[in-house]
Amino acid sequence: MARRNIFLIGFMGSGKTTVADHLGNMFNMEIAEMDQIIAKRQNMSISDIFATHGEDYFRNLETELLIEMQSKDGMIISCGGGTPMRDNNVEEMKKSGKIVLLKASPKTIYERVKENHDRPLLEHNKNVPYIAELMEQRREKYEKAADFIIETDNKDIRQICEEIRNKL
Repeated sequence: MARRNIFLIGFMGSGKTTVADHLGNMFNMEIAEMDQIIAKRQNMSISDIFATHGEDYFRNLETELLIEMQSKDGMIISCGGGTPMRDNNVEEMKKSGKIVLLKASPKTIYERVKENHDRPLLEHNKNVPYIAELMEQRREKYEKAADFIIETDNKDIRQICEEIRNKL
């Protein structure tokens, strides 16, 4: 039996990387961090890709990587926060796996990202109201893309991963 891929989506700071690492160990599955793969292939940080080539260029690289991932099986793929904003990206993910939306409150997101400088869309807007506004802009697409939604506030990593395992 082929193992399906698990795509983790959600706003930056929602816990995708941490959850991917834990699920990888739990299910003995390989992990792919889309942002890391793109940064390595482009030989520059995500912030530099945005600054040099623009967001559209970066989003095109995401789409190409998702198409490439279809040939993989049994992977946990941590997507960039904006990946599900393109309908064709969601279609590509659905072809080879389940999409899990990790949700957290704007305040939780702020606490998780306030010391991080690798998030170009937040770099000069690290405050709860801006994060809440951007999350609301993305909410409909995120929820439409998701096969199921996991709330991460006030849960530890083990609880989150058990909830994902039960829903899969």
